[in-house]
Amino acid sequence: MSFKKNDPKIIKGWVFYDWANSVYSLVITSTIFPIFYSSLTTDTYKKIYNSYQDVWFDEPIQSKIEILGHFFAPDALFSYSLTISFILVVLSTPVLSSIADVTGTKKKFLKFFCYLGSFSCMALFFFTDKSRIIYGLFLNVTASIGFWGSLVFYNSYLPDIATEDEQDRVSAKGYIMGYAGAMILLILCLVLIEKVANVENKEFYTRLSFILTGIWWLGFGQYTFSVLPDNPKQSGVRKRSLILSSFSNLKKIQTELFEIRNLKYFLFSFFFYSIGIQTIFLMAALFGANEINLNSFKLIISILLTQLIAIIGAYLCSALSKKVGNKMVLIICICIWIGICIAGFLLDKTNPNIEYYFYVVAGMVGLVMGGIQSISRSTYSKMLPEKDQHITTTYFSFYDVIEKFAIIVGSFIYGLLIDLTGNMRYSILAMSVTFIIGLFFMFFVRFKNTNTIN
Repeated sequence: MSFKKNDPKIIKGWVFYDWANSVYSLVITSTIFPIFYSSLTTDTYKKIYNSYQDVWFDEPIQSKIEILGHFFAPDALFSYSLTISFILVVLSTPVLSSIADVTGTKKKFLKFFCYLGSFSCMALFFFTDKSRIIYGLFLNVTASIGFWGSLVFYNSYLPDIATEDEQDRVSAKGYIMGYAGAMILLILCLVLIEKVANVENKEFYTRLSFILTGIWWLGFGQYTFSVLPDNPKQSGVRKRSLILSSFSNLKKIQTELFEIRNLKYFLFSFFFYSIGIQTIFLMAALFGANEINLNSFKLIISILLTQLIAIIGAYLCSALSKKVGNKMVLIICICIWIGICIAGFLLDKTNPNIEYYFYVVAGMVGLVMGGIQSISRSTYSKMLPEKDQHITTTYFSFYDVIEKFAIIVGSFIYGLLIDLTGNMRYSILAMSVTFIIGLFFMFFVRFKNTNTIN
């Protein structure tokens, strides 16, 4: 590539895509859309008396939804729809990333998935009632594909634009910008829904937030596209042999990654702890609404708290990695996650202080969410072989595919346990097992360069 690493303008452009696309993960995945979905699929409310607080509260009652002769709990169906999107990402992105490396079209693929996701968010405005649930879930699938698909190509730029000693800082800066941008848009949407809207048009302003999310993602993404360079295509590849060359390239990288001992154990660890991280993140709003009985305003406040603390967590983990190494930071984060899962299982809605306990758990999630995501990305980037910088997209496709496959497993387990037990708390507890397995594999990871990673 005809540019120097650590170029401030290019790094700023790369970081700005985190600012652009993170609004999807907060507004659509974590807060307003899940809450809106829950309200649309709730038929009535049952009055429940809390003797500890001496108050009555409304517990949502949802009827199952029939699709092709099968009946599904609405929350489980929401989880399964995300599972479908991740399966499609897992099946498509390794091949697409290899084609991007061979043809030098990494940025074009990044644009395509950005446009798919952002326009899907805007189209959710027309998801108006329960009769359109298939329409809403379809757009939930395509928006998810757009978000996660674009991350494959976005993340692969990290080793291209930053030297190894700068990758922790740049990765953390991206997450910090993402959390900050997402918070700003969520606050704007919250003001519209809670202050500008009245009882009659609150649903309209809620759906308007989906349009604003798509516009934010699409609009700010344009700066990234104008700054990031194109990756060079591999010479000597003809169009008619493109697919064969891409599959050959894919097979070569797959073999190479798992022949490297440290990469193999790191990816095993990353897979298992990602099951827990991403599943908890995706289902946190539904957990708060249906298990803790928090209203939508308090739910969004708790997630804003999570985002704010995640900024601090990403910064602290980046700074700590310079003192104790990436591996130790990851171990510390995984141990905290195990404690979070146990604390989530022990949350009891009849406890008079349950709301405050939930805020504490949400704060702990934020602290380790920002840190473990940024350090995981930069650690993998540092561990990649240096002999060929023209195939970073293919390398990162495996990283992202492993993360998505983890979400497939996690969301399926989560939905299955809801169907079997009718209680999300058991799903949260099950996630602690995945963190324990991830911690086990992390102890097998060794690094030669003890100053930067271990």
